[in-house]
Amino acid sequence: MLPERQAQIFAFLRSFQEEHGAPPSTRDIARKFKTSQPTALGHLHALARKGIIEKLGDGRFGIRTNSRLRHIDVPVFGCIPAGDPVAAEQQSDETIALDPSLFGFSAEQHRALWALRVSGDSMEGAGILDGDLAIMHKREPRTGDIVAALVDGNAATLKTLVKDKDRFILRAANERYKDIVAANLEVQGVLVGLVRTGGPQAHVPKVDQARTALGFL
Repeated sequence: MLPERQAQIFAFLRSFQEEHGAPPSTRDIARKFKTSQPTALGHLHALARKGIIEKLGDGRFGIRTNSRLRHIDVPVFGCIPAGDPVAAEQQSDETIALDPSLFGFSAEQHRALWALRVSGDSMEGAGILDGDLAIMHKREPRTGDIVAALVDGNAATLKTLVKDKDRFILRAANERYKDIVAANLEVQGVLVGLVRTGGPQAHVPKVDQARTALGFL
């Protein structure tokens, strides 16, 4: 998973390079994100250390055409409530094509990614809206992660995992919803990003012809 600013810079670099045939300069990046050129360069070096970009022949950091990660089909498993838990959907009813590198994953790691469509408003304080696609990663959760969880074995929800003394609870990002305390919580995945399918999204990059927008967490 990339930090938010690195993810935004990589997405800008990728779209700029596709449009102009060459990657942006540090000046272009600094202007886009209203920061200094040394700060922009620091983010580029961090992305290069992770193997996502590299220094090209002209000295700029970019993506080699023959080494771009391919888009992969991520399965979408029905809806997950950002509200009160409801009976879980288990069958994949659609897929979405994504570049896993946008989330900091290699093409070989894509089988750990999956998605759920969000229903409800309990996580709107975390920027997760009704209708979003939540991109999930199959890994062990940490306190503070936003997770897809089964409550008592048969009801699913999307909430922040919080440890309270010797127990774990699920917490909404909307004060209208109470904490969920259950005898059995089974975390199925950790949120690593969002695909937004409507509304004004000027602050995030476009990722396909359907004008879907991608947000990073």
